[in-house]
Amino acid sequence: MTSLPPCPKCHSEFTYEDGLIFVCPECAHEWGKAASSLNDDSAPQYVDANGNELKDGDSVTVIKGLKVKGSSAVVKVGTRVKNIRLVEGDHNIDCKIDGIGAMKLKSEFVKKS
Repeated sequence: MTSLPPCPKCHSEFTYEDGLIFVCPECAHEWGKAASSLNDDSAPQYVDANGNELKDGDSVTVIKGLKVKGSSAVVKVGTRVKNIRLVEGDHNIDCKIDGIGAMKLKSEFVKKS
């Protein structure tokens, strides 16, 4: 009998295999078999709209006009943002845009330049 990996979310040892995924019956977390070979300490991977991997310090270009919440300002298509910082959360790019200031962007609205 093979040993199944513990749940990466709640660390339960009662996981089971369901086709191509592992399932935790205690917290209902599901993860792929390929993900079980990775360390839990590995950093998350962020990709732009074209699927290119983003890293801290990269420069990106905005591909969609974005309204700035709480302001009448708009980040125009083609605006270049330098020296991004990747953070966890819904808006995973922390940056400073000339003329607007510090803000957070979603990686799906930028492309690596």
